[in-house]
Amino acid sequence: MPLNIRTPTKYVTLIELDEQSKMNAMSRQMLGEIADLWEKLDADPGCRAIVLTGAGDRAFCAGADIGGDLTASEEMAEMVNRALLKTHAISKPVIAAVNGVCAGGGVELLLSTDIRIAADHARIGLPEVRYSIYPFGGAVVKLFKQIGYTHAMDLLLTGRLITASDAANLGLYTRVLSKDKVLDNAIETATLIAANSPPAVQAVKKQVAQMIAFDAIQWEKEEQELGDVVRASNSFKEGVAAFLEKRTPNYD
Repeated sequence: MPLNIRTPTKYVTLIELDEQSKMNAMSRQMLGEIADLWEKLDADPGCRAIVLTGAGDRAFCAGADIGGDLTASEEMAEMVNRALLKTHAISKPVIAAVNGVCAGGGVELLLSTDIRIAADHARIGLPEVRYSIYPFGGAVVKLFKQIGYTHAMDLLLTGRLITASDAANLGLYTRVLSKDKVLDNAIETATLIAANSPPAVQAVKKQVAQMIAFDAIQWEKEEQELGDVVRASNSFKEGVAAFLEKRTPNYD
């Protein structure tokens, strides 16, 4: 199974993305399971806070599994929106334990979390434009509001990966710790939240999440149209081929 789920402390649910051979990249199956799991946990009174991490210590999530079945369709777009909480709001706080590389769709998943604790070796970035891929999962509409316009555009347009300390300085991470402390600290934080009043915590989280989702919904049609233009280009074919062949794309 691509997801491991357990309860490390009372009222805290730990979700672990587990596709270590692919650096925990999200397949169609994983996206579907994540999407359904958010709804299940949001309705579960036994869950008051969620910790999200990746299996192993190489990657939190390397993005979408480009080599898998990610055929564009309305159904796929809706699945991505639900899985990455782009246009859907939940009331349970989510704490990310970033234990390694966080890239592409992994960053878009990260942007849906509320508190982020990263390992000091973890790098983060949005390399989509290097491979002629439009970041459908919410980075374009969310990132600049979280870290500011120029910093967001730097990451979105260069496709470079930055260090955890640099990401923390931009406000992408709450704090950076040694890798052996990241998960424990995330669970401790979730446990602290779970001890607070559930109605109060969930009302605060729901309101913030609804405001973020509202912005994404307003631009969803235009974003899908722009992404479709990129997908229809020759550059897209070259970019995906280069990614799969592990070479530098040639857009000349």
